[in-house]
Amino acid sequence: MATLLPVDTVPKDFRPSPITDEEAAAMFRATLNLFRLWDITDEEAATLLDLPVRTYRRWKAGEIGRIDRDSKARLSNLMGIHKALRLIFREPQRGYAWIRKPNSAFTQRSALEVMLGGELTDLMRVRRYLDAERGTW
Repeated sequence: MATLLPVDTVPKDFRPSPITDEEAAAMFRATLNLFRLWDITDEEAATLLDLPVRTYRRWKAGEIGRIDRDSKARLSNLMGIHKALRLIFREPQRGYAWIRKPNSAFTQRSALEVMLGGELTDLMRVRRYLDAERGTW
């Protein structure tokens, strides 16, 4: 059985560095494209990002404000979900459609329904499921 090292003994090189504001802004722009491909409404997008709809629309128009740590984590999970779907499905359209299909892993709810629970853990749940399907979890 493998022994895990305490966090303070893990070499600094192996610790993920925090997401910079520039990286977060780039992820937000990529997420806008992803939401378009997933056919996500502004209201759904605001829920996924835990933003007021007005703030989401302002950001969408290019007036991106400060992206806090929680929002960076949400963006990172959405990008991870997108990546996993692109690796699982050869045809991108199947991955885009999968997000709305009922899934027995989520008690016949779609991944989108799960994510629209609004909590960061809801996004993480979908990402973990996809990572497990890929055999990387």
